[in-house]
Amino acid sequence: MKITVIGTGYVGLVTGTCLAETGNTVTCVDIDEEKVEMMRNGKVPIYEPHLDVLFERNIREGRLTFTSRLDEAIDGVSVFFLALPTPPGEDGSADLSYVLGAGAQLGKLLTGYAVVVDKSTVPVGTAEKVTAVISSETEVPFDVVSNPEFLREGYAVDDFLKPDRVVVGTSSERAKKVMEELYKPYVRQGNPILFMDEKSAELTKYAANSFLATKITFMNEVANFCELVGADVDMVRIGIGSDSRIGKRFLFPGLGYGGSCFPKDVQALVKSGNEENFEFQLLKSVMQINDRQKLVILPKMRARLGSLKGKKIALWGLAFKPDTDDIREAPSLYLIDKLVEEGASVTAFDPEAMNNVKKLIGDKISYAKNQYEALDGADCLLIATEWSEFRNPDFSKMNALLKNHLIFDGRNLYEIAQMDQLGYEYYSIGRGKNGK
Repeated sequence: MKITVIGTGYVGLVTGTCLAETGNTVTCVDIDEEKVEMMRNGKVPIYEPHLDVLFERNIREGRLTFTSRLDEAIDGVSVFFLALPTPPGEDGSADLSYVLGAGAQLGKLLTGYAVVVDKSTVPVGTAEKVTAVISSETEVPFDVVSNPEFLREGYAVDDFLKPDRVVVGTSSERAKKVMEELYKPYVRQGNPILFMDEKSAELTKYAANSFLATKITFMNEVANFCELVGADVDMVRIGIGSDSRIGKRFLFPGLGYGGSCFPKDVQALVKSGNEENFEFQLLKSVMQINDRQKLVILPKMRARLGSLKGKKIALWGLAFKPDTDDIREAPSLYLIDKLVEEGASVTAFDPEAMNNVKKLIGDKISYAKNQYEALDGADCLLIATEWSEFRNPDFSKMNALLKNHLIFDGRNLYEIAQMDQLGYEYYSIGRGKNGK
């Protein structure tokens, strides 16, 4: 098929590249001409494992091209994907201006039947709005389909190529056949393409992310209670995760959820409820608890260090999760704000996200060339992201660099017994201080 993907963020670029990988001819459109030129030159503008290999191969084979002009990506196109940002507004609702704006442009340019796919995470009823805005600009036949993405940053390529399921919302048999043909190569192992109405598909994405955010938040609450009663959250996690009705995933306690999806999707679903005079009481609690959880390690730091004024803090991890350079709603940023506000100096290291943090906050903190440089003369180490390279560090090297053998671990990377043996004073989440 000949496909156009409008928007080249995480979702759009992964979608376009993976669609090209199965033999489709894909044009990616973005209004940022500098970014388009970068991609034309073979450079991936985001960090996502394995994306670079597919990206380079499909450019080389001529299946993946880029433009800043939508009118250059119209002729003969069967499917248009709208992979545009839907940022939260001041009231928490999803901003649809980019999606609807692209729809209006498409309406003016369509020359023959096409399927227009809402790939962005959008509120219930968006397919109707996109249909209306395109219809106002053209009499050419088209169908709008809701096809939400379920891509985890750090695993997005694998998630697209081997999806657990593909959700397609459409009431059109013609569009259904097109989407079935498009996704057939990705579900050869038998995972389902789930066809449903547009509104149900739109809500499926919000409901899925909100449920996972709730699961994380519940485990964080349990972890905080474990500390009060002397229980070990790791044991509790294993105990409940062994129940097949609950499952092992999304039960690791820490500094709360962040990123581009969970925070805004939970917020947007609550806002959608408000618009229908429906109150998502559970999700409101989830948001409040998560806001607190991002800073849950700070009272432990204050209790141990006293005033944070003048203290030097080594910070490992800036991205909201490992294997991405995404810092949106990252707990590290909230911690940095509070630490600096209280007079501490922060030296941070992250394998991929430091440039993004520099662009956002500049010289508010210092940046190390590697994880060990960040430790030099620091009063303690604070861990905010569970990158694999932080899991087995050279503790002898750390001993020589840190002023105190003191670690505040917001991601529970180390075993408490190991920290005891190494002579570290170790604070984690839900396990107390060195197990005491």
